[in-house]
Amino acid sequence: MKNWILSILLFTATANAFAKLSPLAPQPDWGDLNQFQETITHQEFLWLLENVYAPGGAWSSTIEVSENSARIQTNGAPYILRFAADIPSSKPVTRYWNARRQLPPPPSGKPFTGLKIAIDPGHLGGSWAKIEERWFQIGRSKPVTEGDMTLYVAKLLAPRLKELGAEVFLTRTKSDPVTPLRPKQLMGEARKSLAQNGTSLTAWSLAKESERLFYRTSEIRQRGKLVNERIRPDLVLCLHFNAEDWGNAERPTLSDENHLHFLISGALNATELAYDDQRFDMLYKLLSRSFGEELAVTRSVAAAMARQTNLPPFTYKGGNAINVGGNPYIWARNLLANRSYECPVVYVEPYVMNSREVFARIQAGDYSGTQVFGGVQRKSIFREYADSLVEGLANYYSKRD
Repeated sequence: MKNWILSILLFTATANAFAKLSPLAPQPDWGDLNQFQETITHQEFLWLLENVYAPGGAWSSTIEVSENSARIQTNGAPYILRFAADIPSSKPVTRYWNARRQLPPPPSGKPFTGLKIAIDPGHLGGSWAKIEERWFQIGRSKPVTEGDMTLYVAKLLAPRLKELGAEVFLTRTKSDPVTPLRPKQLMGEARKSLAQNGTSLTAWSLAKESERLFYRTSEIRQRGKLVNERIRPDLVLCLHFNAEDWGNAERPTLSDENHLHFLISGALNATELAYDDQRFDMLYKLLSRSFGEELAVTRSVAAAMARQTNLPPFTYKGGNAINVGGNPYIWARNLLANRSYECPVVYVEPYVMNSREVFARIQAGDYSGTQVFGGVQRKSIFREYADSLVEGLANYYSKRD
């Protein structure tokens, strides 16, 4: 008996040692999926895999689906997820967030009553924006820093949402990072990441990778922890501005392109699903039924923003995203933010920052009323952004069916 127990312990320790994890990712606790046992049918599970989360059979090397269960690869013994026999016999789904239909009826003029919203102003501002390479400047013009602009929109948006009944939180309230870690503290992880990716180790590559892990991984994971463990909202609004390649940040190339799109979690490929944490995060989102709510609220916001901005939809040309819901503005893509935030996420990507018109509107700053751009009277770009979000959200949450 003792030898058998020792063998099991050695097997578990070896499995943990060989777990394949993304940089800075915690080891998944597969037992957290137990709350979803017998909550989903075989048919719905397969539909979500194929049409949203892992299209083209990307899941098939790590997930084996039979009629009654799914056998999921882990770093140890496979995890067995049991399906519900049919929809009437499905057990209720346990989660911290509420779908629209679960919220109380709103009083007149307060469509967000009972709704908890987290606003996530994308990227970082100030001097941090240069490290992120979300900064550019033309001559002596005002620098364009995405992280400062998303925070400005968030601060315009928050009081509007509160006034209409929502409980609102921001994942950051200043330009500084939320994570306590800095690039110098991530050198060890950067070395591991470079080795894992087969990238040559040089002083330059090590510095760049440590910076990337700082702003793209550590920062987002810290915000995810804040969202999932402290705020626990019903919805996250991830605010961003888009961009075309601008070349040298101090001599950028301006573009005639300007467009709009939205992202929801999905479209993982087989390489991404080989990572234990990404496979776990995908399954958690799938099993908590985040997709239906994400798609429904994003459709409403997309309609309002497309109308107010008059922007055409952006179209992905590569294989890293898929169009979902039959809406040209909405795409599923595997990003750390929309994957690791457990509740529904509306991930907004409007305006090309280095398009000629958008650059001019950013330089104009915020203002009341309208000004003429391209022969059209326009609100400030920041107010147009916030107003369209409020309109789209109000159109959705004013109903509770």
